[in-house]
Amino acid sequence: MVRPGILLVDKPGGITSHDVVSRARRALGTRKIGHAGTLDPMATGLLVLGVEGATRLLTYIVGADKTYEATILLGVATDSDDADGVKTARADAADVAAVTDEAIAAGIADLTGDIQQVPSTVSAIKVAGRRAYDLARAGEEVELRARSVTVSRFEVRETRRGEGTIELDVVVDCTSGTYIRALARDLGRALGVGGHLTALRRTRIGAFDAAAAASVDAISEDALVAPATAAAVVMSVLAVGDDEARDLRHGKRIDGGGRLTGAVAAAIDPEGRLIGVVEKRGTQMKSVMNMPEETAR
Repeated sequence: MVRPGILLVDKPGGITSHDVVSRARRALGTRKIGHAGTLDPMATGLLVLGVEGATRLLTYIVGADKTYEATILLGVATDSDDADGVKTARADAADVAAVTDEAIAAGIADLTGDIQQVPSTVSAIKVAGRRAYDLARAGEEVELRARSVTVSRFEVRETRRGEGTIELDVVVDCTSGTYIRALARDLGRALGVGGHLTALRRTRIGAFDAAAAASVDAISEDALVAPATAAAVVMSVLAVGDDEARDLRHGKRIDGGGRLTGAVAAAIDPEGRLIGVVEKRGTQMKSVMNMPEETAR
C-alpha cells in the first residue's frame, strides 16, 4: 500500500485536473486521492493532491491564498471569459488604441483589494444543484451572485499592443475563490473594449510552490511530501509525547492549551509522525482531525 502524503503536481495545459487525479491513482495504485482545488483545462501549474489518509489535510490547504501568472487580451470578449470560449464581441481598433496605460492602471487599481466579483458564467459553481457551466451549455440563462474576494496584488509585467488588441502579462495574488477570468472580463468591460484570459498558470497555493511540483509523468511515491512535513508548512507545530499522542488518538483532551500559538496546530509525535490537528479547549487541547495511524518509516 502506498504511504499517505501530499503530492504537488505541475498540471500541463489541455487536460483536466481530474485527468491528473486519474493518472496519480494509476501511478500510485490507490483510489484514495483528493485535491485542494482544480484548474481549468487551459490552465497550467500547481495542483495539490492528498494521498490516502493525507486527504484529511486538504481541508487546511484548500482555502489558502494563491498566486497566478496570466495573460489578458483586451479588445475581444468571449462567452467563457477565456480563450476556450466563443468570441462574442470585438472592439473597434481605434477604441482599443485609445486605451492608455494610465487607464489600464486605473482599471486594475479598481480591481485590487477587497472587491465584489461575479464569477464567470462558465464555472463549476452550483445553481439550484446544477453546475453553472452545464446550464450555460444547455442554453439556459445563468445569473450568479457577486461574492467577496481579495486581490492583494494585480501587477502588469508586460504590455504588448497589436492591431485592435492589447496583451497584458500579469501576476495576481488573491484569496481562494477568485476567478482570474472574471478579472480579465471586468477589466475589459471597465475599459470599454472587452477582454478575456488567454493564458493562466498557478504558481502558488499557500506555502506550496509550483517549482517543487512533479510533472504528470514523474508522479511516484518518491514525490510524496510526508504528512508531518506538509502540515508544518500549513500551520504551527506542536510536539507531543507518546502518552499525549495516544490520548489524542483516542479522542481525549490533553493539558497545555497555552502551548498553542495559533488557532490550530499539527501534533507531531517523537517519531516525526503527524498525529492530527489540535485546537485549544479552555486550558486543554483536543484533536479536531486525527490521521490514520502509520508506522515509522
